[in-house]
Amino acid sequence: MDEERMIEIETKIAYQEKTIKDLNSVICRQQEEIERLGSICNTLVRKMSEISGFGAGNALPANEKPPHY
Repeated sequence: MDEERMIEIETKIAYQEKTIKDLNSVICRQQEEIERLGSICNTLVRKMSEISGFGAGNALPANEKPPHY
């Protein structure tokens, strides 16, 4: 009975180690994706600022009509 108990414990530990390894892998991939998406957001914000011509120090024009009016 003592050996059966030891085999059962070793089996549980092996499954737990595999689960931890799998979860760690998922977390690492998620962190990489978060960093990638953050970089994309920063790039989009920078490009939108460049396109609009309104940086942090520039004020938006008040109800300015477009040039074709």
